[in-house]
Amino acid sequence: MRRSIAVALMSFVAASAVAQFAPAPSPPYLVVPFENASGESRLSWLSEASSSLLTDHLNALDAPAIRREHRLRAFTRLRVPPVSALSYATVIRVGQVVGAASVIVGAFTLEGDVLVVRARAIRLDTGHISAELVERGPLTDLLRIHGRIARRIVPDVPPASTEHMDQAYPSLPAFEQYIKGLLAEAPETQIAFLSQALRLAPAFHRSRLALWEVHTERGEHDKALAIVQQVPPAHDIGREARFLAGISMLHLGRHQMAFETFSALHREAPDPAVLNNLGVAELRRTEAANGRPVAYFGEAVTLDGSDPDLFFNLGYAYWLDRDAQGAVYWLREAVRRNPADDAAHYVLGVALQASGNAAEAAREKELARRLSSTYAAWDAKQAGANAVPRGLERIKLDLDLPAAWRVDAAVVAAEQRDQQAVADFHLERARRLYEASRDEEAIAELRRTIFLSPYDSDAHLLLGRIYLRTKRRDDAIVALTIAVWSDPDNVEAKELLGSVQ
Repeated sequence: MRRSIAVALMSFVAASAVAQFAPAPSPPYLVVPFENASGESRLSWLSEASSSLLTDHLNALDAPAIRREHRLRAFTRLRVPPVSALSYATVIRVGQVVGAASVIVGAFTLEGDVLVVRARAIRLDTGHISAELVERGPLTDLLRIHGRIARRIVPDVPPASTEHMDQAYPSLPAFEQYIKGLLAEAPETQIAFLSQALRLAPAFHRSRLALWEVHTERGEHDKALAIVQQVPPAHDIGREARFLAGISMLHLGRHQMAFETFSALHREAPDPAVLNNLGVAELRRTEAANGRPVAYFGEAVTLDGSDPDLFFNLGYAYWLDRDAQGAVYWLREAVRRNPADDAAHYVLGVALQASGNAAEAAREKELARRLSSTYAAWDAKQAGANAVPRGLERIKLDLDLPAAWRVDAAVVAAEQRDQQAVADFHLERARRLYEASRDEEAIAELRRTIFLSPYDSDAHLLLGRIYLRTKRRDDAIVALTIAVWSDPDNVEAKELLGSVQ
């Protein structure tokens, strides 16, 4: 037990040091699809094309901009349709949630053979909307048009060559097929468009990465692996392609090959996603509890202390390594970062029960059951046992992800802020009911608070006071213990717990 806690504390200190001394990343730009002001359906693909091209140009100018896949992920979580006809209020709200500095909106028309693109930047800290930026040129000049707009958005950056951008993009017909493949809803249609893009431009390997995603979502991991292995290792996206190949190997059960692939990537450049997937490969290639997955996940946490999945995998690996105390420590860190993580609550409950903390274990398992019906079925299958199935570890899909692009963490934080506001409402109501000696009603409000904010120390403290007043000493001790654990600086909870133990 001492060894696991020491390792946990050293890793936690290292992670804190990384967070404290790493330079703060520049807030990113969020470029939403441009409006098709012409209304011509044949040009609708240009909405996404404008967003993708402008995003690429901004990133090339070292002005971080959120990539399409992360933008779509944020839109999905926020239940915002990924369309161009969004109000300023909506795009501003999305930008605020994902931590953007500015949102770029725009529109385009085709006047004869001339493409006219208009864009505006909305500063989210001041609400200032820039003057309209207008660029025009032949449709075949699509790339350079958006390059000129990017330079006008960030005019203070040093001049840089855009030759690599010209070389990275294919002809207009191939690029159109690629964008249409990204936008298509049916997988068969996506594959048809992306395959046509490759026929027209075999060296445009971004189409292969897009095809990998389609095949992976369909569970066709052999096809996904074959397509992504065609990207030359020395290509600009060769490292990403090898990373995706490793993920396909994991899905295909080729765990040794995956381990070797991620190991080679790690030797080139450390990355939390690579280390995480190394840990997953190590978990899956051997049934033995050898401590190595714990080491890989621990290193991942030191590089990224904000991703709840990394903390879950570390705690889960400790559990599989038969170290309940280590599991409890790290799974608590996981649910701190994402209180809605049902699996983390359940595995934490199992680890707490194995550690002899039955009351808190029951509470964590109950939280898991409220969040998902899966765990009631698990308990039914176990018939009184206290176990967790294998295969819960989480694979990471994003390699070398700059902090500015980590929109998942920003969205989770925004959701938690909204959730905390509701929890605070119920806590305040519980306080008023407590003062009026309406204890059962206060308990009901506190249960709502704790469901929304499981580690609200003040809520547990008040619950402990109510239990003491109603002569439920054992329940009071549990509530006060959680209050102290949730906030070690809660002097009032410490003193009250000491007086009743």
